[in-house]
Amino acid sequence: MKKVLTSIFFSFLAITSFSQVRGVVKDQKGNALIGANVVWKDTNIGTTTDAQGAFVLEKHDSDAIVTTYIGFNNDTTAYNGAEFVEITLSGEDITLDNVVVKAQRPGRMKAKGAENIEITTSTELCRAACCNLGESFSTNPSVDVDYSDAATGAKQIKLLGLSGSYVQMLTENVPAFRGAAAPFSLGYIPGTWMHSIQVSKGAATVKNGYESITGQINVEYLKPQLDEELDVNLFLDSHLKLEANIEGNYHFNDALSTGVLAHYENMWMEHDGNGDGFMDMPKVQQYDFMNRWMYKKDHYIMQAYVKALKEDRNGGQTEEAHNHSKALYSDNQLYKINIGSERYEGVLKNAYIFDEIHNTNVALILSGSIHKMNSLYGLKTYDVNNNNAYAQLMFETEFTQSHSISTGLSFNHDCFDERWKLELMPNLIKAPDENIAGAYAQYTFNYDEKLVFMAGFRGDYSDLYGLFFTPRAHVKWAVGDLLKLRFSAGKGYRTPRPMLDNHTLLSSSRDIIVDENLKQEEAWNYGATASFDIDIFEKCLIINLEYYYTNFTNQVVTDLDTDPHEVHFANLDGLSYSHTFQIDATYPFFEGFSLLGAFRYNDVKTTINGVLREKPLSSRYKGLVTLTYKTPLEIWQFDVTMQFNGGGRMPDPYVKADGTMSWGNAFDSYALLNAQILKWFRWGNIYIGGENLTNFKQKNPIIGCHNPFGENFDATMIWGPVDGIMVYAGIKWKLSKY
Repeated sequence: MKKVLTSIFFSFLAITSFSQVRGVVKDQKGNALIGANVVWKDTNIGTTTDAQGAFVLEKHDSDAIVTTYIGFNNDTTAYNGAEFVEITLSGEDITLDNVVVKAQRPGRMKAKGAENIEITTSTELCRAACCNLGESFSTNPSVDVDYSDAATGAKQIKLLGLSGSYVQMLTENVPAFRGAAAPFSLGYIPGTWMHSIQVSKGAATVKNGYESITGQINVEYLKPQLDEELDVNLFLDSHLKLEANIEGNYHFNDALSTGVLAHYENMWMEHDGNGDGFMDMPKVQQYDFMNRWMYKKDHYIMQAYVKALKEDRNGGQTEEAHNHSKALYSDNQLYKINIGSERYEGVLKNAYIFDEIHNTNVALILSGSIHKMNSLYGLKTYDVNNNNAYAQLMFETEFTQSHSISTGLSFNHDCFDERWKLELMPNLIKAPDENIAGAYAQYTFNYDEKLVFMAGFRGDYSDLYGLFFTPRAHVKWAVGDLLKLRFSAGKGYRTPRPMLDNHTLLSSSRDIIVDENLKQEEAWNYGATASFDIDIFEKCLIINLEYYYTNFTNQVVTDLDTDPHEVHFANLDGLSYSHTFQIDATYPFFEGFSLLGAFRYNDVKTTINGVLREKPLSSRYKGLVTLTYKTPLEIWQFDVTMQFNGGGRMPDPYVKADGTMSWGNAFDSYALLNAQILKWFRWGNIYIGGENLTNFKQKNPIIGCHNPFGENFDATMIWGPVDGIMVYAGIKWKLSKY
């Protein structure tokens, strides 16, 4: 009887794999291409290749598979029903009678698995002036990027209505930009360096740790195994910001490749468009360099890179405003903001493949970073050295095409050395060092890509908080070809470090008070999504509906309301939650032209001083419309993006000496318009565009700007743009060996 049941069980496992298409993507030398985009023709149903160049697609009625990869020609492979497809990409131009054969590469697509992962490719990044990671989300309906204050130029991500501190940042699936690097990290990845961005909403996989509460954002850099070529990009905008980028790679042999990426930017002019006496944007000078290596021989794969960054950020009062204020106040000092940062990173990945058929492999990931920052805010100084070390050992295997498991061990070390003027900031508390060791296991069941179930569980031990556990689960159910449903639930944790996360609050006269014995932040996240693929006039209308609920068990609350001259960090005493509803739709009206429309509503509330209140300085809704058009031969590309940002609550104001209020109780909605024109050539492209073409600017973004050393100075009451219209132009050359 036991043998009979065993036979039935394995027969069932075999049946579940019949409607999958498996394959591999290689170059002409037989090297696997990691991160290639594989999509059914005329759909957005696709995936990316793994570390072995392998992919798995659910079967579709399309008759061709489109494969794209930076540095290689796009490929359209006819599909005849085979269960395994081998695709070889060429690095040479394919021409027939002077006509270049191309396949359109999707800019955005959903990953095939159980998680709600949105992949943004370089095609989408070309639609705007994506000078860095922070500017790459201007056409994204899910991710918001706002200024943290009106003086330092720091930007922060918002996902599911909550700040970016609850989003786990990854680079090539390695945790990155922790601690001191977080406030300015969105400017640390140049736009031309990025191969793709994956945004995972809600409870993400447990492989990369416990810190994801509202989601994960993973950046994939350009790969050294691309065809040998040199790319040069130059950019200049109307604020006299200059950028230069160089990316190149070299193949020593079939197994070993290296790549070099270099970035320089300089904004050297003072700009005060609103006349408040403070620079609208700081003067920033940045140098960024990366050298990466790829080695693949037989069953062994090695990837490594080192990265170095130096940035000087100078803002604050202009000389002209300072001369004016001396006539009004006895103070003759210039209020300056100077932030100098140095960052050094190193990552080493090793993988050995035991069985390619079952994707059985073991991998060891090692990474480390050193981040040094010295900052001056008027009379206040805040300096920090932050060292991080991370290690992860992983084992993965597929028992069958329907059953797979991933297990691993991890260790993370964070070390902080903070220094400041104690007499000016007596209530600050230093961030403690932390060591965390963890283990996880994750199981995936995949029934014909129609039903996918992924469950993960990890346990971690912190020398600050002891032992804690992270359960997470995801389900995908494809209801025919029309509808796909996804459900997720999971827990996330975060170590609070108020000053490291919010040191831009020093650009105000508020006293910063940090309570002792802050608890580890802890929250549950639940999500449900529905995706519809509807054929209309032989074209596919894609509609996505999403709902996410984040509920905090423990949270460190930033209180800007109780005392307008203080910011108070304290443990949550009551409820804190976020409800997020989103709908977006994409439709290609005709060849080369597509439109995306999206609307999102955020209901974010936190208990502040015993009262459940709407979170301040957060928009209640966001609307987005993007249009793109490529001419038939893809010689020209036109893009327009319109954003509609809803109003919200301001922190409680106070009455000034003249009897007026310091600011209003709420801020109004506003709209932004961006546009770009791009012209393609065989050697590259040129582009011109504009941002904030509606010229909307927040009035009086800096409170008490004429007396920055007074008790009412505050540059943190920011909810909208502080600078107006910006136009730009750029050029990109591709110098290929082939």
